[in-house]
Amino acid sequence: MPDTASTDGPPSFDDPFSGDDVEQRIYGTILQTREPSTASAIAERVECDPKTARKYLSWFSDLGIATRHDGHPTTYERNDAYFEWRRINQLAADHSIEELQARVHELTTRVAEYEDTYDAATPAAVDAVAMAEASDERTIDAVYSDLADWATAREERERYERARQQRASADGEQASG
Repeated sequence: MPDTASTDGPPSFDDPFSGDDVEQRIYGTILQTREPSTASAIAERVECDPKTARKYLSWFSDLGIATRHDGHPTTYERNDAYFEWRRINQLAADHSIEELQARVHELTTRVAEYEDTYDAATPAAVDAVAMAEASDERTIDAVYSDLADWATAREERERYERARQQRASADGEQASG
């Protein structure tokens, strides 16, 4: 009986990079790496030669995608600053100054509402358990959800503001050039 399993659709969750070339598998692995890992460990995970892994990891390090930690052995990890920079550049490229300003304003309003609701300057300043116990209206899950949304809104506002500044700077240089 012939195999009629479809190859359409997403890759297996167990091995999402199985169809990719070695470079893509190493890239995907470094994106998932939260702790410094050796080239050998990454090579084992992507099923390639450690020398090949070192070559690509060195290249990703040169590009800023990965951070190289010299030592014995040398280790590599995802460079979160690179991805933050890339996200800001993409926001600046995809949105007008007006759109970026509107989003900053919207997020600033949301942050201010949370500051007023919880009478605190940051989500970290809120004792979630005490807040839930003192309220007949808010469960602990609702407070934690608010705090997570508040923290996300603060981070997103910072990103959009940086993108707005970048876009304004680039537009100013183009106008004067």
